[in-house]
Amino acid sequence: MASPFEECFSSIKDPRVVGRIDYPLLEIIFLCISSILCGMQGWEDIEDFGHSKLEWLQKFFPFENGIPKHDTIARLISRLSPSGLQSCFVEWVQSISDLTDGEIVAIDGKRVRRSYDKNNNKAAIHMVSAWACKNGIVLGQKKTEDKSNEITAIPKLLEVLEIKGCIVTIDAMGCQKDIAKAIRDKDADYVLALKGNQSNLSEMVGDLFEKGFETEFKNLEINKYKAVDKGHGRIETRTCYALAIPEYLNDFKSEWQDLNSFVCIDSVREINGEITTEKRYYISSIQPNATKLNNAIRSHWSIENNLHWVLDVSLNEDDSRIRRGMASENMTVMRHIAINLLKQDKKNKLYIPRKQRKALFYDDYRENLLKNSGF
Repeated sequence: MASPFEECFSSIKDPRVVGRIDYPLLEIIFLCISSILCGMQGWEDIEDFGHSKLEWLQKFFPFENGIPKHDTIARLISRLSPSGLQSCFVEWVQSISDLTDGEIVAIDGKRVRRSYDKNNNKAAIHMVSAWACKNGIVLGQKKTEDKSNEITAIPKLLEVLEIKGCIVTIDAMGCQKDIAKAIRDKDADYVLALKGNQSNLSEMVGDLFEKGFETEFKNLEINKYKAVDKGHGRIETRTCYALAIPEYLNDFKSEWQDLNSFVCIDSVREINGEITTEKRYYISSIQPNATKLNNAIRSHWSIENNLHWVLDVSLNEDDSRIRRGMASENMTVMRHIAINLLKQDKKNKLYIPRKQRKALFYDDYRENLLKNSGF
């Protein structure tokens, strides 16, 4: 019986000539994922890992011809269709995870800095990812088109996600009417940050709140939540104000799919006696519930701390010089798979690098990580 991994990834097209295949595609993909799981980073690392763990690898696949040379691995991964691999990834995630109502799904982009290829005039890739904040897993990813930005990639990513009942948070780049509609079409709610890209809207919402503060929100429906955080010599007081859309803005409201609230986060930080203040504004399809909205907005930063930071610091993605063909984009997907595997180990309260070392040293630990996630 095929594993969920085999069922989901067997549909990806092998770019090699039929009849001249000594090393099956799924074997090489599995080898790459297992290697990254253990902290390997380059093609030579992957080959060396394969030779040292061949007997263990054969528990999952035959590897009848042994381990391919690193050049063979690089050639194949650089020719794989990124969209095909990403589709398989999304299918695999959906087969092993179940998002509950109210799950916060943060969407944000990250540039793989060293993926640029000066010799071939190839820009560094920029990947937009969807991160389930509570579950701690990557749900999917899309590369932004060349000379474009996240606005074009986010709708394509939303198309393939199963996010019914979730709350999608996006920074100011994604505050677009089409994106809000795409989220609602998926039966999910949105919380979108406001900044200069929607200058008129941001200014209007800011003015509305300022007048509200002056009049103590007279004739306005407001919901409020306040929290104080202390630690490391810092005291932060965050007050979330959720404002129902006033009736006189109904014409404007109709332009944004199911828009139900304006949100202001009023943050006051005290660090070593120095006080700074900041107000940030958002729009949302959620009814004015300050506690719920504050939680969604705070949770958004999980994608930076638990995904992007881990990719850079633990998996050294920004220093990776893998650039050949489509390899950089495909290896990003495989790093996402590795992070999902490592994050699903809830029992061991270890940092990611230590989990990777444990996976390298202990075959049974590595095997459990894989088998518990459908391999």
